Amino acid sequence: MQSDTTSKSAPASTKIRSSQELGEFIRQYRTSQKILQADIVGLANTGNRFIVDLEKGKPTLQLQKVLDVLDLIGLEVIVQRKGSR
Repeated sequence: MQSDTTSKSAPASTKIRSSQELGEFIRQYRTSQKILQADIVGLANTGNRFIVDLEKGKPTLQLQKVLDVLDLIGLEVIVQRKGSR
């Protein structure tokens, strides 16, 4: 995972190359914002297992549910051509 900052909190943007990197980024961001997994479960209308699997980087999670959780905690996915940054 390559980030734009070196702080212990989640960076503003990061290149994500695997589901494990995405899960780690989400966990770092969630904890830096003092959001509990239980908070996401309640607001996203999903099970705790889904949030645990997401943060562990399970590669077979439903994309729409992942996008919904990202939106809920204030993150978004931006797709761009490689090398255009």
